[in-house]
Order: sequence, then structure tokens, then C-alpha cells
Amino acid sequence: MTTGSHFSYADEQAVTAAGTEDGLVTDEIRKNFASDNVSPACPAVMEALMRANEGSVGSYGDDILSRSLNARFGEVFEAEVAVFPVVTGTAANSLALSALVAPYGAVLCDQSAHISNDEGGAPEFFMHGAKLVTLPSADGRMSPDALRTGLRANAQGGILKPPIQALSLTQATEWGTVYALKDLAALCGIAHEQDLPVHLDGSRLSNAIAHLGCTPAEATWKAGVDVLSFGGTKCGALAAEAVVFFVNERTRPALKDFERRIKRSGHLWSKARFLSAQLLALLEDGLWLKNSAHANAMAQRIVEGLRRHAGAQLPFETQGNEVFVILPDLLVKDLEAAGYAFYRWPTPEGVSGTLIRLVPSFYTREQDVNALLAEIAA
Repeated sequence: MTTGSHFSYADEQAVTAAGTEDGLVTDEIRKNFASDNVSPACPAVMEALMRANEGSVGSYGDDILSRSLNARFGEVFEAEVAVFPVVTGTAANSLALSALVAPYGAVLCDQSAHISNDEGGAPEFFMHGAKLVTLPSADGRMSPDALRTGLRANAQGGILKPPIQALSLTQATEWGTVYALKDLAALCGIAHEQDLPVHLDGSRLSNAIAHLGCTPAEATWKAGVDVLSFGGTKCGALAAEAVVFFVNERTRPALKDFERRIKRSGHLWSKARFLSAQLLALLEDGLWLKNSAHANAMAQRIVEGLRRHAGAQLPFETQGNEVFVILPDLLVKDLEAAGYAFYRWPTPEGVSGTLIRLVPSFYTREQDVNALLAEIAA
């Protein structure tokens, strides 16, 4: 299955308004499970922003917070890194890939990848026409066999096909699954055998690390990742992501002009301290991982409750904070009528019911999950 157009702007406005009056929350129970993007920024991030708001400092990254990013990320990831903060995940993914691929080239990714389904053509735009070539998977996790088949098919096409110049993986995947470290390393190894750099869409990397119980280094460059789109917004930032290059022979060429790419695309913030402050706050005392571990725990609580419901079907293993479940059509409508917000997903052919996605966040409490499960069981 692949993701597709599953939620309109009008739909989002409607569910955002559910349970509110004049923009103020009127319902004690938090019913919006549409995404981890619907949560507020976590208090530590807001406090960091207020501290950063004192005085006049250098612009365009010439401030003490921005100048400390490379060192701080280097400590966390145990590597030499080059960090470029941006506002959105789409910008991080698109800019990272544009530095790896020529306009006549192509990127291999899973068929469910966010860059292929949910970024409005931005990666292709930033890459000046380079293609995204998708590979099939059962649950968002690309297999070594699929990767080898895709590389072989591309090579056999010769001059008629755009050459594969990078591999992009997603961790955690769009289906809420997580690559085991050995499987991630196997894919990166195959790519490196072909001299291909590996990009990792880490919008929910913190959820994957929390699930795996590994270090950030083990989840990235030690497995073979060359460039990371570091996700901050979903785990508590107001709006902050980062392109993180692990400095090596595959990334040094891309780094030569990356600052120019940032500027040319309109993603060089003049008041960069406010991006940097958010990222540093998330890294402080492992807050990004603590927030995501809580979100994962709430997802597991939802799964445990759904397993007790005879009408619920769980098509994928929940390893991060995304829960996909097929529920009877009437029950889905009843949940919506009760004010619950979630995404409807394309339901597989021949399957009775409606596939929905439920996404808790650091902001989700046990009582919110309990209320949701009680509504489902009613």
C-alpha cells in the first residue's frame, strides 16, 4: 500500500476546530490524534526561545547559539558534522537531496516515502528535475532485494534512464515501522558499494531511537547514513528541523556550496538564533528522545486497547508513535461525531472497514488515550 492524498486543508481546518470555541480548548480530553504536528511546542522549547529573545546578536547564523550547533550535534551524534537549521522537513529533505543529485539523476526511495507522496513535488523542484524512483515494500521498510533489483534495473536502462545517484530511507517509516539497525546497515552497505550517498528522512528519528534503545550515532552514521534530515517539530519544537551532514568522502562535495543552496532557496533565516535555540533545547538532557519515548508509550497503550476490540484490525506493527488500524465504518463515523480527529487512509481493496491513523505525541496523556479507547469500546 502507498500513502496518497488523504486529508484536505478544509478537513484539517474542521478537525482543528473540533472541541474548541473561539480558538480556546473547551474539552478537558485532548481528542486530536491527526498528527504529532497538532501538538503545541513543548515548554522547554518556548523557554529557550524567550531566553534567546534577549538583546541584539549577529544575524544569519553569526550568533553564539547558531555557532554552537556543530559542536553540540557532534557531541550527541559522536561525529564530525555540519548542521544547517531550516524551518520545515520538506525543506530539509529537498535541500539535502539537491546537494547529492544532479538534475539528470535520480533518487531511490520506498513507495511510501514522504518525499514521494507528501511534499508536493518540492524534492524534484529543488533537484531541478531529478527523479524520484520508488521501490515496493510491504510495510514501508525497503528490503535489500528490492534495492538490488532497483539498482540493476536502472543500470540496464543505460542512457535511457536517469542514473541513480542517492538512496533515501525513512526512519521511522511512514507506516510507523522501524528498521532494525542491521537492516539499515545492510541497505546503506549496498548503496555504498555503488558509491551512492545515503540520505535519511529523520522526521521521526527520535521515535525510532526510542524504540530501538540505541544511540543517535548507532541509528545514523554508524549504520551508514551520510546525510540526515533531523526532525524537531514532531518531538516538541515550534518549527525547527536541520540538515545534518556526517562529514566524509561522500558528503564533502555536497558541503562545498550547501550554504549557497540554503540562501538561494530562501531558507537562510536572518534571526537564526530562534531556530538554533529550539534545536539546542531539544538536545538538552535528551529531551527530544524523552518526548518521543512518551509518544511511543502512548501509541503502545492505544494498540493494547485496540487488540481487545474484536472489530479492530492492525495491519502494521506499531514501533513508533503512528498507529494504523482498520475499524468498522460506523465506528469511525461515531468517533468523528464525538469530536475525535485523525486521518483516514486509503483502505486496501477487499478489506471491510476504514483504515485510519492515530498519532499521539509528547502532549498526549494517559487519560486522553483512555478516553479514546473507552469511546471505541462503547
